[in-house]
Amino acid sequence: MSTFIGIDVGTGSVRAGVFDEQGTLLGCSTKAIQTWKPQTDFVEQSSDDIWRACCDVVNSAVKEAGIKGDQIKGIGFDATCSLVALDDHGEPVTVSPTGSDEQNVIVWMDHRAIAQAERINATNHDVLKYVGGVISPEMQSPKLLWLKENLPGSWQRTAKFFDLPDFLTFKATGCETRSLCTTVCKWTYLGHEKDGDSFGRWDDSFWREIGLGQLADEDYTRIGKQIRPMGEAIGKGLSQQAAQEMGLEAGTPVGVSIIDAHAGGIGVIGAAINGNAPSAKDMETRLALIGGTSSCHMTVAKDARFIPGVWGPYFSAMIPGLWLNEAGQSATGSLVDHVINSHARSIELKEEASSTNRTVYELLNQRLEVLAISVDYPAMLTRDLHVLPYFHGNRSPRSDHTLRGMISGLSLGDTVDDLALIYLATIQAIAHGTRHIISTLNHHGYKINTIFACGGGTKNPVFLREHADITGCDVVLAEQTEAVLLGSAMLGAVAAGEYSTVLEAMSAMSSRGKTISPSKGKIAAYHAAKYRVFMKMYEDQIAYRGLMGD
Repeated sequence: MSTFIGIDVGTGSVRAGVFDEQGTLLGCSTKAIQTWKPQTDFVEQSSDDIWRACCDVVNSAVKEAGIKGDQIKGIGFDATCSLVALDDHGEPVTVSPTGSDEQNVIVWMDHRAIAQAERINATNHDVLKYVGGVISPEMQSPKLLWLKENLPGSWQRTAKFFDLPDFLTFKATGCETRSLCTTVCKWTYLGHEKDGDSFGRWDDSFWREIGLGQLADEDYTRIGKQIRPMGEAIGKGLSQQAAQEMGLEAGTPVGVSIIDAHAGGIGVIGAAINGNAPSAKDMETRLALIGGTSSCHMTVAKDARFIPGVWGPYFSAMIPGLWLNEAGQSATGSLVDHVINSHARSIELKEEASSTNRTVYELLNQRLEVLAISVDYPAMLTRDLHVLPYFHGNRSPRSDHTLRGMISGLSLGDTVDDLALIYLATIQAIAHGTRHIISTLNHHGYKINTIFACGGGTKNPVFLREHADITGCDVVLAEQTEAVLLGSAMLGAVAAGEYSTVLEAMSAMSSRGKTISPSKGKIAAYHAAKYRVFMKMYEDQIAYRGLMGD
């Protein structure tokens, strides 16, 4: 039996999963990682802490799988699109106002570079059309510019800037290979423009115009000269040191990395329906929804589609040979948690969850079932309660980080039942955000009618039901619940030569699970009305700004 390991670095934890060649999960392990928030909008981590966690979970997952390290035939990595700074010895360089070198990772959700992003967007440079027309402060060029302007000592000391997925393959192999996925999606690399034997090219004029011409002068040695497609084997595989730390064999093939959401995308979107693998045309009817702290909405097409407020089009950034459009919501899981944690009854709810060995979500879902006895259908509980979910701005399709959340219909009630209703209204608002994204994508040529879902949110039946009913799409779950880990393991399988392409690995290792179909009739009509309220709340917020002279 051939086995492969996928390693996933999320916002709050690191996970590893061991899979066989059919995509069956044999062993899994998770470990939390540390996060610092030294100032408002600053979110930082440690690459050393992350790597230690990677080694720990690999050892534990292999042990749980009941196999030996030498039975792992290939390794794949995915991670959040966070920025890592290292010196010329590969040691951490601080990115923090605290000055601590341990804090050398600017996390994806960090918004310190808002002003730099606004200045970059004001250039209207041609490369911006490949990021939905507007660069986000969550991407890497604004963060690099912030470092140069605010921590010039760190800027000078840093010899290597990595996207976190590529840092992981660097630590594993010692090779500075970057991924087409990370560089195209987060660094403005033009992956569709072939330059000799390389995949794509950097645009010198962009970096010079935004004030980072030094990177071009250095021939991009700090941000990447060797850029390769996902799953391609890197160098000589796992280094002796990394192998010892992970309990694996030196030389084990390591695949070029991928962003975590994109790993989830390849883990679910290629699943066969009725025994038939999807064609490129079929792909245009599918949306991969990867739910976690934030949500990502991934679609692919044969042609490049320029959609305002939607990132991309990115060539070969998820599925080789196809153009990726990536939409998203900046706060979904984190928003639900915020709504729960900030409520007056959150402490007693958590105490009950702990004493009964259940989650707070299970308890709230149970309360909703009881409350729903009094109405025609559960969604009707929020008839007079509406949420605009832009608490951390809007990523897609409005692409406006300044937008904020709104709640309409609050009373003086502060019971657990009141919390359950706000919780439901928040989940519905997130689903309406997905409906808005799908409507925008379909307006630009897609024909999305099926959502392939994975991630933390998809373990919540209320989340799934509301997404199906609100979007009008079938929601398909992967048979393998750990789809992000599976996507990474697919890259390890390709690197090992088990499968010749990512598409072949997707077809062989992923399969369709449960399907949730949308309700029709009066429930669909109810959500159509709620969607009109959702859209009107945004208009009202803009009107309020006008009244205040903004």
